[in-house]
Amino acid sequence: MPTPAAVGHRIVHSGPHLTGHTLIDARVRALLADVADLAPLHVTPALPVVDAARELLPDVPHVACFDTVFHKDLPAQARTYAVPERWRAEYGLRRYGFHGLSYSWALQRTAQALGRPVDNLQVVLVHLGGGCSACAVRNGRSVDTTMGLTPLEGLVMSRRSGSLDPGALLWLQRRHGLSTDELDDTLHRHSGLLGLSGISGDTRDLVRARAEGDAAAALALATFTLSCRRGIASMAASLDRLDALVFTGEIGEDQPEVREEICSALAVLGVRGGLLVPDLEDLMREGLRRIDQARSGVPVLVVATGETQQIAAETRRVLGM
Repeated sequence: MPTPAAVGHRIVHSGPHLTGHTLIDARVRALLADVADLAPLHVTPALPVVDAARELLPDVPHVACFDTVFHKDLPAQARTYAVPERWRAEYGLRRYGFHGLSYSWALQRTAQALGRPVDNLQVVLVHLGGGCSACAVRNGRSVDTTMGLTPLEGLVMSRRSGSLDPGALLWLQRRHGLSTDELDDTLHRHSGLLGLSGISGDTRDLVRARAEGDAAAALALATFTLSCRRGIASMAASLDRLDALVFTGEIGEDQPEVREEICSALAVLGVRGGLLVPDLEDLMREGLRRIDQARSGVPVLVVATGETQQIAAETRRVLGM
């Protein structure tokens, strides 16, 4: 391999002080360490990689590319939690939103597929993978999203719970004595599809198990697809119209049963089922496919996940390359 000219790092959470993709120096590295507890599954293991890369490649620039940047201009009503001003001002409690690198890539590909400029599109983007979220984009800008202060809020995920009644967590602490560490571990690693099914957090396993009569797998998939529909519908409420529904992420691009079950129950939004199933190799090669068969409702697209390509593009942009 040739000597790299730069290194781009995916950092999920920027925290309150970094609002753009940026060169990593001592100050930025310290700020990243300070917000690692807001995305413990992502930032905590990413920082040793950053340190190792900077040590191994000390003579090239290293750029932090954040998932939160895509959502940095969320309207006040979308980013604000209904809690006292002290919590918002002193503790920094607010919605950040995530999967921004994936959404940036998918939005550009969607505009190309529809032959329309990004700044004239109103779409709902859905990233379904190990983590899952939905995002409303109005004229090229994120105006609402399902994830919040941390990547734990929102849709049911592979092993993460998604949104819960906060009263339930208080009750578990008070009545059953669960510690903060127990709640943290369970909600991040043992909930979601895995917690519901008891066998796997992978939708491919659950689709097979459901076909064999596994009732828990069937419930897990039904709960997951309902959660996705709720998320999509709530995002559509922040738009004037729905120009397209776009799936990306590992589940979004490679699980036709999930896409079908989501879309076939979204007639209220003008989305229809009976979706085409693109060959995965063709999708990976071409990068996107329109899969709504009738072409009479809202366009439904699948975009191959492009976080790596987006990191490369953002790194070049930061460095003026």
